[in-house]
Amino acid sequence: MTTRTFRITVRGVFDGLSTEQRAELLTGAAEHDVLQAAFTAEGHLSYDLAARPAFTFRFLDEGEAEEDILDAVERAETAATSWLAGRGYGFKRLRAQGEDLSQAPLGKRQRRAIAQSATP
Repeated sequence: MTTRTFRITVRGVFDGLSTEQRAELLTGAAEHDVLQAAFTAEGHLSYDLAARPAFTFRFLDEGEAEEDILDAVERAETAATSWLAGRGYGFKRLRAQGEDLSQAPLGKRQRRAIAQSATP
């Protein structure tokens, strides 16, 4: 069996942050900048609290079957919830979505590379 790679995005909104929590998040904002966002196994948090209270966690997971994405999404949502709750950050409207990269459409360069490798 082949290994499938899943990208899971968990989005939500910070809710009811204290002044201290908000200051803590603003202090760490450079580390969580959207421009440095990446999909990682442990999850990468990005936000721009100065602009709006929304956040995004990006997770990378693997599975062998198409239905394994459901478990991957659940693990990602649990990890995001644990991270937030462990720091006492309130949140709402948490939603998660997964993408199986083996099902993602090929980009123009990928299609060209495949066409060139198939030509004798």
